[in-house]
Amino acid sequence: MAVITAPASLPRDASSAVAGWLFTVAGLVAAMILIGGITRLTDSGLSMVEWRPWSGILPPLSQAEWQRVFALYQESPEFRHLNFWMSLDDFKRIFWWEFIHRVWGRLIGLAYGLPLLWFWWRGAIPANLKPRVLLLLLLGGAQGVIGWWMVKSGLVNDPAVSQYRLAAHLMMAMLILGLLLWTGLDARGAAARITGDGAMPIDPRARRGALVCLVLLVTTIAAGAFVAGLDAGLAYNTFPLMDGQWVPPGYLDQAPWWRNHLENTASVQFNHRLLATVTAVAIIANWFSLRRRPVAARARRWAALAAALAGGQFTLGVAVILLAVPVALGALHQLMAVALFAAMVTMVHGLVRPARG
Repeated sequence: MAVITAPASLPRDASSAVAGWLFTVAGLVAAMILIGGITRLTDSGLSMVEWRPWSGILPPLSQAEWQRVFALYQESPEFRHLNFWMSLDDFKRIFWWEFIHRVWGRLIGLAYGLPLLWFWWRGAIPANLKPRVLLLLLLGGAQGVIGWWMVKSGLVNDPAVSQYRLAAHLMMAMLILGLLLWTGLDARGAAARITGDGAMPIDPRARRGALVCLVLLVTTIAAGAFVAGLDAGLAYNTFPLMDGQWVPPGYLDQAPWWRNHLENTASVQFNHRLLATVTAVAIIANWFSLRRRPVAARARRWAALAAALAGGQFTLGVAVILLAVPVALGALHQLMAVALFAAMVTMVHGLVRPARG
């Protein structure tokens, strides 16, 4: 009986192929975050009230199936309290975004799982990255469960998903995206390409500054998830003042005090504005700082890109508030956040990983 074994030798560019695969999946995850944002902005997220991980890959293919899916939706709190006016054609318009969102998640699973098996069998994945690629597989599966857990919160009494579950869903997506990028950069040796050929040591102050900026950015994105979960962007559509004041009335109305930062519309929007301002200033200041520090030119270029994106994202955020969150600008705001996060992760990677020649 023939025994199938992996090849004894690997192509010299095996790690580049692994990196390309991880970056491709990262792109799919970034697109998924955008699709999720559009699904939220178009109020489509509660249109599918059943979770069918396998058979759900196909949309309704007959009028009878459309009627069945619509009848299920008609029993949901969202239809009974908000969308009771909808016809089947109206329902289809919100159904498609949620359907695309769920199918895209399955596509990511295939795009990650099948190449993972191939690269693993070929021995192309470096030993130090194997625990991480397995962790990513587990996180992807957990994200699907979190997504359904989020949707279920809006199918009980109140036709709105929990802002806590929405934030958990978004932050898991950002964690997966960051880990994909970091692992891909490790796989192709991006640290050496960004920081130099090994002769230039990493400046610890530059590293600390970049890490602080990344933490601020992640915190701001998390705060934005609470804004989205509470529809807080539809209130206080002025800038820089809120209801004519720097700190909005009712900022700390709820008790205990900490609930305001998670459940009070005024507090949640104010906190997001403040964090966005501090984060944009910090990222731009970090770029100026790196220009005077002994870091490689590529690190400065990533910092410059992050600074430009931070300025653009702040300006876009103001426009989103002033125009009461139009779908197109809201979606662009989410996409810009993803781009800024990716640029920051890449820059921080280059300032944390020591260069090896």
